[in-house]
Amino acid sequence: MYKDRIALSIQDILEKEFKIDTRGYRLQEVDKFLDVIIKDYNEYNNIIKALEKERKALLAENQDLKQEIRNLKSSIEAVKSEEKEITNVDLLRRISQLEKIILGKEQ
Repeated sequence: MYKDRIALSIQDILEKEFKIDTRGYRLQEVDKFLDVIIKDYNEYNNIIKALEKERKALLAENQDLKQEIRNLKSSIEAVKSEEKEITNVDLLRRISQLEKIILGKEQ
């Protein structure tokens, strides 16, 4: 995913060999290599920051979705309990009406 943004791998850095001059390693070659390492290091930092920002956004979204689920569950429970109450009240009314009809006819 991020391979195209990073120039060097860990193995590239470990296996890098510089040509030796009379006074040691060639400074220009070492400087160029260090420039590439610095660029990669900076890019790693940018990637880490972007991923951290994305992680925080996903955590916030996850919390929001969990809260929404809780709210929906409580709404469902409320609707279910209301339906039961309405059904019970409706049954009581019907029983009452039947009692009036039956008892009214007998009297």
